[in-house]
Amino acid sequence: MEGGVHKPDKTEFRECCLTTWKQPYIMRLALSAGIGGFLFGYDTGVISGALLFIRDDFQSVDRNTVLQETIVSMAVAGAIVGAALGGLTNDKLGRRYSILIADFLFLVGAIIMALAWAPWVILLGRIFVGLGVGMASMTTPLYISEVSPARIRGALVSTNGLLLTGGQFLSNLLNLGFTKVPGTWRWMLGVAAVPAFVQFILMWLLPESPRWLYRKNKKIEAIKILRKIYHPEEVDSEVEALRLSIEAEIAEESSIGKGNIFSKIRNAWSNVLVRRGLIAGVGIQVAQQFVGINTVMYYSPTIVQLAGFASNNTALALSLITSGLNAVGTLLLIFLVDRFGRRRLLIISTIGMVTSLVMLFVVFDQASIHAPMVSELESSHFGLNATCSGYSTANDALSWNCMNCLKASSVCGFCANGVYKVNPGACLASNTITKSDCHGENREWFTRGCPSNFGIVAILGLAFYIIAYSPGMGTVPWIINSEIYPLKYRGLCGGMAAMANWISNLIVSQSFLTLTHALGSAKTFLLFGCFAFIALFFIYFFVPETKGLPFEEVEKMLKGGFKPWPLNKVCLGELQQKEEKEEKGTVQSLEQTH
Repeated sequence: MEGGVHKPDKTEFRECCLTTWKQPYIMRLALSAGIGGFLFGYDTGVISGALLFIRDDFQSVDRNTVLQETIVSMAVAGAIVGAALGGLTNDKLGRRYSILIADFLFLVGAIIMALAWAPWVILLGRIFVGLGVGMASMTTPLYISEVSPARIRGALVSTNGLLLTGGQFLSNLLNLGFTKVPGTWRWMLGVAAVPAFVQFILMWLLPESPRWLYRKNKKIEAIKILRKIYHPEEVDSEVEALRLSIEAEIAEESSIGKGNIFSKIRNAWSNVLVRRGLIAGVGIQVAQQFVGINTVMYYSPTIVQLAGFASNNTALALSLITSGLNAVGTLLLIFLVDRFGRRRLLIISTIGMVTSLVMLFVVFDQASIHAPMVSELESSHFGLNATCSGYSTANDALSWNCMNCLKASSVCGFCANGVYKVNPGACLASNTITKSDCHGENREWFTRGCPSNFGIVAILGLAFYIIAYSPGMGTVPWIINSEIYPLKYRGLCGGMAAMANWISNLIVSQSFLTLTHALGSAKTFLLFGCFAFIALFFIYFFVPETKGLPFEEVEKMLKGGFKPWPLNKVCLGELQQKEEKEEKGTVQSLEQTH
Protein backbone atom coordinates (compact mmCIF):
# COMPACT_ATOMS: atom_id res chain seq x y z
CA MET A 1 0.00 0.00 0.00
CA GLU A 2 2.15 3.16 1.22
CA GLY A 3 6.08 3.56 1.24
CA GLY A 4 7.22 2.68 -2.27
CA VAL A 5 7.99 -0.55 -4.14
CA HIS A 6 10.89 -2.07 -6.04
CA LYS A 7 10.01 -4.52 -8.78
CA PRO A 8 12.04 -7.74 -8.74
CA ASP A 9 11.52 -10.59 -11.17
CA LYS A 10 11.64 -14.36 -10.66
CA THR A 11 15.33 -14.53 -11.69
CA GLU A 12 16.26 -11.96 -9.08
CA PHE A 13 14.49 -13.95 -6.37
CA ARG A 14 16.49 -17.08 -7.30
CA GLU A 15 19.69 -15.05 -7.19
CA CYS A 16 18.59 -13.61 -3.84
CA CYS A 17 18.15 -17.08 -2.33
CA LEU A 18 21.59 -18.22 -3.53
CA THR A 19 23.37 -15.05 -2.37
CA THR A 20 21.79 -14.88 1.09
CA TRP A 21 22.42 -18.61 1.64
CA LYS A 22 26.14 -18.00 1.08
CA GLN A 23 26.13 -14.65 2.93
CA PRO A 24 23.47 -14.83 5.70
CA TYR A 25 24.64 -11.44 7.03
CA ILE A 26 22.78 -9.78 4.14
CA MET A 27 19.49 -11.47 5.06
CA ARG A 28 20.07 -10.57 8.71
CA LEU A 29 20.28 -6.89 7.73
CA ALA A 30 17.19 -7.06 5.50
CA LEU A 31 14.97 -9.01 7.88
CA SER A 32 15.98 -6.98 10.95
CA ALA A 33 15.03 -3.77 9.16
CA GLY A 34 11.99 -5.49 7.61
CA ILE A 35 10.41 -5.81 11.06
CA GLY A 36 9.57 -2.12 10.54
CA GLY A 37 7.44 -3.11 7.55
CA PHE A 38 5.81 -5.84 9.64
CA LEU A 39 4.98 -3.29 12.39
CA PHE A 40 3.63 -0.93 9.72
CA GLY A 41 1.27 -3.66 8.51
CA TYR A 42 0.33 -4.90 11.98
CA ASP A 43 -0.49 -1.50 13.47
CA THR A 44 -2.55 -0.40 10.46
CA GLY A 45 -4.44 -3.71 10.32
CA VAL A 46 -5.02 -4.51 14.00
CA ILE A 47 -7.42 -1.62 14.65
CA SER A 48 -10.08 -3.17 12.39
CA GLY A 49 -10.70 -5.98 14.89
CA ALA A 50 -9.82 -4.08 18.07
CA LEU A 51 -12.46 -1.47 17.25
CA LEU A 52 -15.24 -4.05 17.66
CA PHE A 53 -14.27 -4.65 21.29
CA ILE A 54 -13.40 -1.02 22.06
CA ARG A 55 -17.02 -0.24 21.14
CA ASP A 56 -18.19 -2.89 23.59
CA ASP A 57 -16.12 -1.43 26.45
CA PHE A 58 -16.81 2.26 25.82
CA GLN A 59 -20.42 3.27 25.10
CA SER A 60 -19.24 6.75 24.09
CA VAL A 61 -17.33 5.09 21.21
CA ASP A 62 -20.15 2.71 20.28
CA ARG A 63 -22.61 5.58 19.82
CA ASN A 64 -20.27 7.99 18.04
CA THR A 65 -19.23 7.07 14.49
CA VAL A 66 -16.95 10.12 14.21
CA LEU A 67 -15.01 9.01 17.30
CA GLN A 68 -14.65 5.51 15.81
CA GLU A 69 -13.34 7.01 12.57
CA THR A 70 -10.94 9.20 14.52
CA ILE A 71 -9.54 6.23 16.45
CA VAL A 72 -8.85 4.51 13.13
CA SER A 73 -7.58 7.52 11.18
CA MET A 74 -5.48 9.12 13.94
CA ALA A 75 -2.66 6.71 13.05
CA VAL A 76 -2.90 7.90 9.43
CA ALA A 77 -2.72 11.54 10.55
CA GLY A 78 0.33 10.68 12.67
CA ALA A 79 1.87 8.86 9.70
CA ILE A 80 1.68 12.03 7.56
CA VAL A 81 3.74 13.89 10.16
CA GLY A 82 5.96 10.83 10.74
CA ALA A 83 6.79 10.55 7.03
CA ALA A 84 7.91 14.20 7.00
CA LEU A 85 9.97 13.66 10.17
CA GLY A 86 11.43 10.51 8.63
CA GLY A 87 12.71 12.51 5.68
CA LEU A 88 14.52 14.89 8.06
CA THR A 89 15.95 12.26 10.42
CA ASN A 90 17.09 10.08 7.51
CA ASP A 91 19.33 12.88 6.30
CA LYS A 92 20.43 14.28 9.68
CA LEU A 93 20.75 11.21 11.92
CA GLY A 94 20.91 8.34 9.46
CA ARG A 95 18.68 5.41 8.52
CA ARG A 96 19.58 3.28 11.56
CA TYR A 97 18.73 5.94 14.15
CA SER A 98 15.51 6.75 12.28
CA ILE A 99 14.42 3.10 12.60
CA LEU A 100 15.36 3.14 16.31
CA ILE A 101 13.20 6.25 16.82
CA ALA A 102 10.31 4.59 14.96
CA ASP A 103 10.65 1.51 17.21
CA PHE A 104 10.52 3.71 20.30
CA LEU A 105 7.33 5.35 18.99
CA PHE A 106 5.78 1.93 18.21
CA LEU A 107 6.71 0.71 21.70
CA VAL A 108 5.31 3.76 23.54
CA GLY A 109 2.14 3.79 21.42
CA ALA A 110 1.45 0.08 22.02
CA ILE A 111 1.91 0.41 25.80
CA ILE A 112 -0.31 3.52 25.99
CA MET A 113 -3.13 1.80 24.07
CA ALA A 114 -2.85 -1.41 26.10
CA LEU A 115 -3.24 0.57 29.36
CA ALA A 116 -5.86 3.03 28.06
CA TRP A 117 -8.62 3.87 30.55
CA ALA A 118 -10.52 6.26 28.25
CA PRO A 119 -10.99 6.76 24.49
CA TRP A 120 -8.76 9.86 24.42
CA VAL A 121 -5.86 7.74 25.73
CA ILE A 122 -6.36 5.32 22.82
CA LEU A 123 -6.21 8.33 20.48
CA LEU A 124 -2.92 9.41 22.07
CA GLY A 125 -1.46 5.93 21.57
CA ARG A 126 -2.65 5.88 17.97
CA ILE A 127 -0.81 9.15 17.32
CA PHE A 128 2.46 7.65 18.60
CA VAL A 129 1.92 4.52 16.48
CA GLY A 130 1.12 6.68 13.44
CA LEU A 131 4.36 8.64 13.83
CA GLY A 132 6.20 5.30 13.90
CA VAL A 133 4.32 4.06 10.83
CA GLY A 134 5.20 7.21 8.89
CA MET A 135 8.88 6.98 9.77
CA ALA A 136 9.00 3.24 9.04
CA SER A 137 7.31 3.70 5.66
CA MET A 138 10.04 6.14 4.64
CA THR A 139 13.07 4.53 6.25
CA THR A 140 12.75 0.73 6.18
CA PRO A 141 12.77 0.23 2.37
CA LEU A 142 15.49 2.88 2.07
CA TYR A 143 17.77 1.13 4.58
CA ILE A 144 17.21 -2.29 3.00
CA SER A 145 17.96 -0.95 -0.50
CA GLU A 146 21.20 0.69 0.69
CA VAL A 147 22.57 -2.40 2.48
CA SER A 148 21.65 -4.83 -0.32
CA PRO A 149 23.87 -5.93 -3.22
CA ALA A 150 22.62 -4.26 -6.40
CA ARG A 151 21.87 -7.54 -8.19
CA ILE A 152 19.30 -8.64 -5.54
CA ARG A 153 18.18 -5.24 -4.26
CA GLY A 154 14.67 -5.42 -5.69
CA ALA A 155 14.01 -8.84 -4.18
CA LEU A 156 15.23 -7.82 -0.71
CA VAL A 157 13.26 -4.57 -0.71
CA SER A 158 10.19 -6.56 -1.73
CA THR A 159 10.52 -8.58 1.49
CA ASN A 160 9.46 -5.37 3.21
CA GLY A 161 6.22 -5.34 1.19
CA LEU A 162 5.64 -9.02 1.95
CA LEU A 163 6.26 -8.44 5.66
CA LEU A 164 3.84 -5.49 5.54
CA THR A 165 0.98 -7.53 4.11
CA GLY A 166 2.02 -10.41 6.37
CA GLY A 167 1.71 -8.06 9.36
CA GLN A 168 -1.81 -7.14 8.29
CA PHE A 169 -2.76 -10.81 7.96
CA LEU A 170 -1.21 -11.74 11.32
CA SER A 171 -3.00 -8.83 13.02
CA ASN A 172 -6.34 -10.29 11.92
CA LEU A 173 -5.26 -13.77 13.00
CA LEU A 174 -4.18 -12.56 16.46
CA ASN A 175 -7.37 -10.49 16.76
CA LEU A 176 -9.30 -13.72 16.36
CA GLY A 177 -7.05 -15.49 18.86
CA PHE A 178 -7.46 -12.81 21.54
CA THR A 179 -11.28 -12.76 21.44
CA LYS A 180 -11.50 -15.23 24.33
CA VAL A 181 -8.74 -13.60 26.39
CA PRO A 182 -9.68 -11.11 29.14
CA GLY A 183 -8.73 -7.66 27.93
CA THR A 184 -9.27 -8.55 24.20
CA TRP A 185 -8.46 -5.27 22.44
CA ARG A 186 -5.75 -4.35 24.97
CA TRP A 187 -3.81 -7.48 23.99
CA MET A 188 -4.51 -6.89 20.30
CA LEU A 189 -3.03 -3.40 20.41
CA GLY A 190 -0.38 -4.00 23.06
CA VAL A 191 1.30 -7.07 21.56
CA ALA A 192 2.89 -4.84 18.90
CA ALA A 193 5.33 -3.73 21.61
CA VAL A 194 7.11 -7.12 21.36
CA PRO A 195 8.38 -6.91 17.72
CA ALA A 196 9.15 -3.20 18.26
CA PHE A 197 11.38 -4.08 21.22
CA VAL A 198 13.01 -6.95 19.29
CA GLN A 199 13.80 -4.71 16.33
CA PHE A 200 15.16 -1.99 18.63
CA ILE A 201 17.70 -4.48 20.04
CA LEU A 202 18.59 -5.88 16.60
CA MET A 203 19.03 -2.46 14.98
CA TRP A 204 21.16 -1.28 17.89
CA LEU A 205 23.61 -4.07 17.01
CA LEU A 206 23.54 -3.45 13.23
CA PRO A 207 25.51 -0.88 11.22
CA GLU A 208 24.41 2.33 9.57
CA SER A 209 23.72 2.48 5.84
CA PRO A 210 27.05 2.61 3.93
CA ARG A 211 25.59 5.14 1.51
CA TRP A 212 24.67 7.57 4.31
CA LEU A 213 28.11 7.10 5.93
CA TYR A 214 29.91 7.72 2.65
CA ARG A 215 27.95 10.88 1.99
CA LYS A 216 28.80 12.13 5.51
CA ASN A 217 32.51 11.59 4.68
CA LYS A 218 32.75 8.53 6.95
CA LYS A 219 34.26 6.57 4.09
CA ILE A 220 36.32 4.08 6.11
CA GLU A 221 33.23 2.94 8.07
CA ALA A 222 31.23 2.67 4.83
CA ILE A 223 33.90 0.50 3.16
CA LYS A 224 34.06 -1.82 6.21
CA ILE A 225 30.33 -2.50 5.87
CA LEU A 226 30.59 -2.99 2.10
CA ARG A 227 33.26 -5.64 2.71
CA LYS A 228 30.69 -7.64 4.72
CA ILE A 229 28.06 -7.34 1.98
CA TYR A 230 30.09 -7.93 -1.22
CA HIS A 231 32.70 -10.49 -2.26
CA PRO A 232 36.27 -9.17 -1.85
CA GLU A 233 36.78 -8.83 -5.61
CA GLU A 234 33.60 -6.71 -5.93
CA VAL A 235 34.29 -4.21 -3.14
CA ASP A 236 36.53 -1.78 -5.07
CA SER A 237 34.11 -1.51 -8.00
CA GLU A 238 31.16 -1.00 -5.60
CA VAL A 239 33.01 1.75 -3.73
CA GLU A 240 33.70 3.51 -7.02
CA ALA A 241 30.07 3.09 -8.11
CA LEU A 242 28.93 4.51 -4.77
CA ARG A 243 31.23 7.51 -5.17
CA LEU A 244 29.97 8.29 -8.66
CA SER A 245 26.34 7.82 -7.60
CA ILE A 246 26.65 10.21 -4.65
CA GLU A 247 28.45 12.83 -6.78
CA ALA A 248 25.69 12.60 -9.38
CA GLU A 249 23.04 12.84 -6.65
CA ILE A 250 24.62 16.01 -5.20
CA ALA A 251 24.86 17.53 -8.69
CA GLU A 252 21.21 16.74 -9.40
CA GLU A 253 20.08 18.24 -6.10
CA SER A 254 21.89 21.49 -6.88
CA SER A 255 20.47 21.57 -10.42
CA ILE A 256 16.85 21.90 -9.24
CA GLY A 257 17.70 25.14 -7.50
CA LYS A 258 18.23 26.38 -3.99
CA GLY A 259 15.63 27.70 -1.58
CA ASN A 260 12.92 26.18 0.54
CA ILE A 261 10.71 23.25 -0.34
CA PHE A 262 7.93 25.49 -1.67
CA SER A 263 10.17 27.14 -4.25
CA LYS A 264 11.38 23.70 -5.38
CA ILE A 265 7.77 22.51 -5.76
CA ARG A 266 6.96 25.66 -7.75
CA ASN A 267 9.95 25.00 -10.04
CA ALA A 268 8.82 21.40 -10.56
CA TRP A 269 5.26 22.41 -11.53
CA SER A 270 6.55 25.08 -13.91
CA ASN A 271 8.44 22.40 -15.87
CA VAL A 272 6.02 20.97 -18.49
CA LEU A 273 7.68 17.55 -18.54
CA VAL A 274 7.68 17.22 -14.74
CA ARG A 275 4.13 18.56 -14.48
CA ARG A 276 2.82 15.88 -16.83
CA GLY A 277 4.58 13.23 -14.78
CA LEU A 278 3.14 14.66 -11.56
CA ILE A 279 -0.40 14.69 -12.96
CA ALA A 280 -0.08 10.97 -13.73
CA GLY A 281 1.86 10.04 -10.58
CA VAL A 282 -0.13 12.04 -8.02
CA GLY A 283 -3.40 11.20 -9.79
CA ILE A 284 -3.01 7.43 -9.47
CA GLN A 285 -1.90 7.77 -5.82
CA VAL A 286 -5.11 9.67 -5.02
CA ALA A 287 -7.12 7.16 -7.07
CA GLN A 288 -5.55 4.28 -5.12
CA GLN A 289 -7.17 5.60 -1.93
CA PHE A 290 -10.44 6.94 -3.31
CA VAL A 291 -11.44 3.53 -4.68
CA GLY A 292 -11.95 2.71 -0.99
CA ILE A 293 -9.24 0.15 -0.29
CA ASN A 294 -8.45 1.29 3.24
CA THR A 295 -12.10 1.17 4.22
CA VAL A 296 -11.77 -2.57 3.59
CA MET A 297 -8.41 -2.88 5.36
CA TYR A 298 -9.34 -0.69 8.36
CA TYR A 299 -13.01 -1.63 8.69
CA SER A 300 -13.28 -5.14 7.23
CA PRO A 301 -14.88 -6.72 10.37
CA THR A 302 -17.34 -3.81 10.53
CA ILE A 303 -18.20 -4.33 6.84
CA VAL A 304 -18.73 -8.03 7.53
CA GLN A 305 -21.15 -7.07 10.31
CA LEU A 306 -22.92 -4.67 7.94
CA ALA A 307 -23.32 -7.67 5.61
CA GLY A 308 -25.35 -9.48 8.28
CA PHE A 309 -22.85 -11.34 10.49
CA ALA A 310 -23.46 -10.06 14.02
CA SER A 311 -20.84 -12.06 15.92
CA ASN A 312 -17.48 -10.34 16.53
CA ASN A 313 -15.73 -13.70 16.19
CA THR A 314 -17.41 -14.45 12.86
CA ALA A 315 -16.62 -10.96 11.58
CA LEU A 316 -12.94 -11.34 12.53
CA ALA A 317 -12.72 -14.82 10.99
CA LEU A 318 -14.22 -13.68 7.68
CA SER A 319 -12.06 -10.53 7.61
CA LEU A 320 -9.01 -12.84 7.40
CA ILE A 321 -10.06 -13.39 3.78
CA THR A 322 -9.32 -9.79 2.83
CA SER A 323 -5.88 -9.60 4.48
CA GLY A 324 -4.94 -13.07 3.21
CA LEU A 325 -5.90 -12.26 -0.38
CA ASN A 326 -4.01 -8.97 -0.14
CA ALA A 327 -0.83 -10.88 0.75
CA VAL A 328 -1.41 -13.35 -2.13
CA GLY A 329 -2.00 -10.46 -4.53
CA THR A 330 1.33 -8.90 -3.55
CA LEU A 331 3.06 -12.14 -4.58
CA LEU A 332 1.12 -12.26 -7.87
CA LEU A 333 2.44 -8.81 -8.77
CA ILE A 334 5.97 -10.19 -9.10
CA PHE A 335 4.85 -12.48 -11.93
CA LEU A 336 2.44 -10.08 -13.62
CA VAL A 337 3.93 -6.57 -13.59
CA ASP A 338 6.64 -7.16 -16.22
CA ARG A 339 4.50 -9.53 -18.29
CA PHE A 340 1.39 -7.34 -18.64
CA GLY A 341 2.96 -3.92 -18.12
CA ARG A 342 2.03 -1.23 -15.63
CA ARG A 343 -0.72 0.53 -17.58
CA ARG A 344 -2.54 -2.61 -18.70
CA LEU A 345 -2.39 -4.08 -15.18
CA LEU A 346 -3.84 -0.85 -13.76
CA ILE A 347 -6.69 -0.85 -16.28
CA ILE A 348 -7.55 -4.54 -15.68
CA SER A 349 -7.35 -3.98 -11.90
CA THR A 350 -9.63 -0.93 -12.02
CA ILE A 351 -12.22 -2.67 -14.22
CA GLY A 352 -12.29 -5.51 -11.66
CA MET A 353 -12.80 -3.04 -8.82
CA VAL A 354 -15.63 -1.23 -10.63
CA THR A 355 -17.33 -4.59 -11.19
CA SER A 356 -16.90 -5.76 -7.59
CA LEU A 357 -18.03 -2.41 -6.11
CA VAL A 358 -21.18 -2.45 -8.25
CA MET A 359 -21.71 -6.04 -7.09
CA LEU A 360 -21.38 -4.91 -3.45
CA PHE A 361 -23.85 -2.08 -4.10
CA VAL A 362 -26.43 -4.52 -5.46
CA VAL A 363 -25.90 -7.00 -2.61
CA PHE A 364 -26.13 -4.42 0.18
CA ASP A 365 -29.09 -2.71 -1.53
CA GLN A 366 -31.00 -5.99 -1.77
CA ALA A 367 -30.08 -6.84 1.82
CA SER A 368 -31.52 -3.49 2.92
CA ILE A 369 -34.72 -3.95 0.90
CA HIS A 370 -35.25 -7.48 2.23
CA ALA A 371 -34.27 -6.70 5.82
CA PRO A 372 -36.42 -8.58 8.39
CA MET A 373 -39.55 -6.77 9.54
CA VAL A 374 -39.98 -5.53 13.10
CA SER A 375 -42.72 -7.41 14.97
CA GLU A 376 -44.69 -5.67 17.71
CA LEU A 377 -45.23 -9.06 19.36
CA GLU A 378 -41.52 -9.88 19.29
CA SER A 379 -40.60 -6.43 20.63
CA SER A 380 -43.13 -6.54 23.49
CA HIS A 381 -41.87 -10.03 24.36
CA PHE A 382 -38.88 -8.41 26.09
CA GLY A 383 -41.05 -5.93 28.01
CA LEU A 384 -42.40 -2.51 27.07
CA ASN A 385 -39.49 -0.76 28.80
CA ALA A 386 -37.04 -2.68 26.62
CA THR A 387 -38.62 -1.55 23.34
CA CYS A 388 -36.80 1.16 21.35
CA SER A 389 -38.50 4.50 22.06
CA GLY A 390 -38.29 5.52 18.40
CA TYR A 391 -40.25 2.44 17.38
CA SER A 392 -42.82 2.84 20.18
CA THR A 393 -43.68 6.41 19.14
CA ALA A 394 -43.48 6.01 15.35
CA ASN A 395 -46.69 6.51 13.37
CA ASP A 396 -45.54 4.05 10.69
CA ALA A 397 -44.23 1.41 13.11
CA LEU A 398 -46.14 -1.36 11.28
CA SER A 399 -43.98 -0.81 8.17
CA TRP A 400 -40.67 -0.81 10.04
CA ASN A 401 -37.96 -3.29 9.21
CA CYS A 402 -34.57 -3.88 10.82
CA MET A 403 -32.91 -1.03 8.86
CA ASN A 404 -35.56 1.46 10.07
CA CYS A 405 -34.85 0.32 13.62
CA LEU A 406 -31.07 0.80 13.38
CA LYS A 407 -31.35 4.14 11.58
CA ALA A 408 -33.91 5.49 14.05
CA SER A 409 -31.30 6.11 16.73
CA SER A 410 -27.83 5.09 17.83
CA VAL A 411 -29.47 3.66 20.96
CA CYS A 412 -31.64 1.13 19.06
CA GLY A 413 -30.70 -2.46 18.30
CA PHE A 414 -32.35 -5.38 16.53
CA CYS A 415 -32.82 -8.78 18.20
CA ALA A 416 -33.22 -11.39 15.47
CA ASN A 417 -35.96 -13.99 15.46
CA GLY A 418 -35.04 -17.03 17.52
CA VAL A 419 -36.39 -19.56 14.99
CA TYR A 420 -35.03 -18.11 11.74
CA LYS A 421 -33.00 -14.92 11.74
CA VAL A 422 -34.65 -13.35 8.66
CA ASN A 423 -38.14 -13.70 10.18
CA PRO A 424 -39.64 -10.64 11.96
CA GLY A 425 -37.66 -9.70 15.08
CA ALA A 426 -37.61 -7.13 17.90
CA CYS A 427 -36.54 -3.46 17.88
CA LEU A 428 -35.10 -2.82 21.35
CA ALA A 429 -33.22 -0.16 23.25
CA SER A 430 -29.50 -0.83 22.83
CA ASN A 431 -27.96 -1.44 26.24
CA THR A 432 -26.18 -4.24 28.07
CA ILE A 433 -29.42 -5.56 29.64
CA THR A 434 -31.41 -5.97 26.41
CA LYS A 435 -28.35 -7.31 24.61
CA SER A 436 -27.89 -9.89 27.35
CA ASP A 437 -31.60 -10.82 27.26
CA CYS A 438 -31.43 -11.26 23.48
CA HIS A 439 -28.35 -13.49 23.71
CA GLY A 440 -29.97 -15.35 26.62
CA GLU A 441 -32.60 -16.68 24.20
CA ASN A 442 -29.89 -17.77 21.71
CA ARG A 443 -30.73 -14.93 19.36
CA GLU A 444 -28.35 -12.69 17.43
CA TRP A 445 -28.01 -9.01 18.38
CA PHE A 446 -27.50 -6.47 15.58
CA THR A 447 -26.42 -2.82 15.83
CA ARG A 448 -24.44 -2.42 12.56
CA GLY A 449 -26.24 -4.40 9.88
CA CYS A 450 -29.29 -6.63 9.64
CA PRO A 451 -29.83 -10.38 9.32
CA SER A 452 -29.56 -11.34 5.67
CA ASN A 453 -29.30 -14.25 3.28
CA PHE A 454 -26.95 -12.15 1.12
CA GLY A 455 -24.03 -12.16 3.56
CA ILE A 456 -21.92 -14.81 1.80
CA VAL A 457 -22.36 -13.03 -1.54
CA ALA A 458 -21.12 -9.81 0.10
CA ILE A 459 -18.01 -11.64 1.35
CA LEU A 460 -17.38 -12.97 -2.17
CA GLY A 461 -17.71 -9.40 -3.47
CA LEU A 462 -15.11 -8.20 -0.97
CA ALA A 463 -12.80 -11.07 -1.93
CA PHE A 464 -13.15 -10.23 -5.64
CA TYR A 465 -12.44 -6.57 -4.83
CA ILE A 466 -9.17 -7.45 -3.04
CA ILE A 467 -8.11 -9.88 -5.81
CA ALA A 468 -8.65 -7.10 -8.38
CA TYR A 469 -6.97 -4.41 -6.27
CA SER A 470 -3.86 -6.01 -4.81
CA PRO A 471 -1.71 -6.95 -7.85
CA GLY A 472 -2.70 -3.83 -9.80
CA MET A 473 -3.89 -0.64 -8.16
CA GLY A 474 -2.39 -1.79 -4.85
CA THR A 475 1.26 -1.65 -5.92
CA VAL A 476 1.65 -0.40 -9.49
CA PRO A 477 1.14 3.31 -8.57
CA TRP A 478 4.34 3.14 -6.49
CA ILE A 479 6.22 1.48 -9.37
CA ILE A 480 5.09 4.13 -11.86
CA ASN A 481 6.09 6.90 -9.45
CA SER A 482 9.59 5.41 -9.31
CA GLU A 483 9.86 5.47 -13.13
CA ILE A 484 7.99 8.49 -14.46
CA TYR A 485 9.97 11.47 -13.13
CA PRO A 486 13.28 12.87 -14.40
CA LEU A 487 16.12 11.69 -12.17
CA LYS A 488 16.85 15.04 -10.56
CA TYR A 489 13.18 15.52 -9.58
CA ARG A 490 12.51 11.93 -8.51
CA GLY A 491 12.94 12.45 -4.76
CA LEU A 492 10.87 15.64 -4.65
CA CYS A 493 8.06 14.36 -6.89
CA GLY A 494 7.98 10.95 -5.23
CA GLY A 495 7.57 12.67 -1.86
CA MET A 496 4.71 14.81 -3.20
CA ALA A 497 2.95 11.72 -4.57
CA ALA A 498 3.42 9.83 -1.28
CA MET A 499 2.01 12.78 0.68
CA ALA A 500 -1.02 12.89 -1.65
CA ASN A 501 -1.52 9.17 -0.93
CA TRP A 502 -1.42 9.65 2.87
CA ILE A 503 -3.77 12.65 2.82
CA SER A 504 -6.26 10.79 0.61
CA ASN A 505 -5.97 7.82 2.97
CA LEU A 506 -6.84 10.10 5.90
CA ILE A 507 -9.89 11.56 4.11
CA VAL A 508 -11.29 8.13 3.22
CA SER A 509 -10.65 6.48 6.60
CA GLN A 510 -12.09 9.46 8.50
CA SER A 511 -15.31 9.53 6.45
CA PHE A 512 -16.27 5.87 5.81
CA LEU A 513 -18.54 5.25 8.82
CA THR A 514 -20.12 8.70 8.44
CA LEU A 515 -20.88 7.88 4.79
CA THR A 516 -22.43 4.51 5.66
CA HIS A 517 -24.57 6.24 8.28
CA ALA A 518 -25.64 9.08 5.94
CA LEU A 519 -25.95 7.19 2.63
CA GLY A 520 -26.25 3.58 3.72
CA SER A 521 -23.76 0.79 3.00
CA ALA A 522 -24.99 0.20 -0.56
CA LYS A 523 -24.68 3.79 -1.76
CA THR A 524 -21.30 4.16 -0.06
CA PHE A 525 -19.93 1.28 -2.14
CA LEU A 526 -21.60 2.78 -5.22
CA LEU A 527 -19.78 6.05 -4.48
CA PHE A 528 -16.45 4.24 -4.37
CA GLY A 529 -17.47 2.49 -7.59
CA CYS A 530 -17.99 5.90 -9.23
CA PHE A 531 -14.53 6.99 -8.07
CA ALA A 532 -13.08 3.77 -9.54
CA PHE A 533 -14.88 4.46 -12.85
CA ILE A 534 -13.42 7.99 -12.95
CA ALA A 535 -10.00 6.52 -12.10
CA LEU A 536 -10.34 4.14 -15.06
CA PHE A 537 -10.77 7.06 -17.47
CA PHE A 538 -7.95 8.99 -15.80
CA ILE A 539 -5.56 6.03 -16.14
CA TYR A 540 -6.52 5.49 -19.78
CA PHE A 541 -5.97 9.11 -20.84
CA PHE A 542 -3.17 10.32 -18.54
CA VAL A 543 -1.02 7.41 -17.36
CA PRO A 544 1.55 6.17 -19.90
CA GLU A 545 3.19 2.75 -20.07
CA THR A 546 6.68 2.80 -18.51
CA LYS A 547 7.48 -0.91 -18.76
CA GLY A 548 10.98 -1.54 -20.09
CA LEU A 549 11.55 2.10 -21.07
CA PRO A 550 14.84 3.81 -20.19
CA PHE A 551 14.35 7.04 -18.23
CA GLU A 552 15.35 9.01 -21.34
CA GLU A 553 12.50 7.44 -23.33
CA VAL A 554 9.99 8.22 -20.57
CA GLU A 555 11.14 11.85 -20.59
CA LYS A 556 10.82 12.00 -24.39
CA MET A 557 7.28 10.57 -24.22
CA LEU A 558 6.20 13.10 -21.57
CA LYS A 559 7.80 15.95 -23.49
CA GLY A 560 5.66 15.17 -26.51
CA GLY A 561 2.57 14.56 -24.38
CA PHE A 562 1.09 11.09 -23.82
CA LYS A 563 -1.79 10.22 -26.17
CA PRO A 564 -3.67 6.88 -25.92
CA TRP A 565 -5.53 5.13 -28.74
CA PRO A 566 -7.35 6.49 -30.75
CA LEU A 567 -5.91 9.95 -30.05
CA ASN A 568 -2.42 8.69 -30.92
CA LYS A 569 -3.71 7.80 -34.42
CA VAL A 570 -4.93 11.37 -34.88
CA CYS A 571 -1.63 12.77 -33.60
CA LEU A 572 0.32 10.41 -35.88
CA GLY A 573 -1.77 11.55 -38.85
CA GLU A 574 -1.18 15.20 -37.99
CA LEU A 575 2.54 14.52 -37.64
CA GLN A 576 2.65 12.80 -41.03
CA GLN A 577 0.79 15.73 -42.66
CA LYS A 578 3.21 18.15 -41.03
CA GLU A 579 6.21 16.15 -42.28
CA GLU A 580 4.72 15.94 -45.81
CA LYS A 581 4.07 19.70 -45.79
CA GLU A 582 7.62 20.41 -44.65
CA GLU A 583 9.00 18.04 -47.28
CA LYS A 584 6.87 19.66 -49.99
CA GLY A 585 8.04 23.11 -48.90
CA THR A 586 11.65 21.97 -49.04
CA VAL A 587 11.20 20.62 -52.58
CA GLN A 588 9.57 23.88 -53.75
CA SER A 589 12.36 25.98 -52.29
CA LEU A 590 14.96 23.82 -54.04
CA GLU A 591 13.12 24.17 -57.35
CA GLN A 592 13.00 27.94 -56.91
CA THR A 593 16.72 27.99 -56.16
CA HIS A 594 17.49 26.07 -59.35
